[in-house]
Amino acid sequence: MEHPGKILIMVLVFLAVASANGQTICNMTVDGFMACKLSATPPNPSPPSGDCCAALSHANATCLCSYKKSYLLPSLGVDSNLAMQLPDKCKLPHPSQC
Repeated sequence: MEHPGKILIMVLVFLAVASANGQTICNMTVDGFMACKLSATPPNPSPPSGDCCAALSHANATCLCSYKKSYLLPSLGVDSNLAMQLPDKCKLPHPSQC
């Protein structure tokens, strides 16, 4: 198992490169992820913004579900349980196998 600090550094480098190159993760841009971050960060998450819901509406939800138990979300300060509630809060379909 990788050391959590090493994983965080790898994630931050990936996000910086992805942002600079306009790349996406599961059809969500880094800007889209950042728009949703406050809604999935404890202890007092805010309601999802219009930008967050718009980003989620274009995302590959099944792909996003694959990150549910990964170290990626917690390494960014995101609570995976809160993150998985965002589609419902945005009134978007939620994958049945997530």
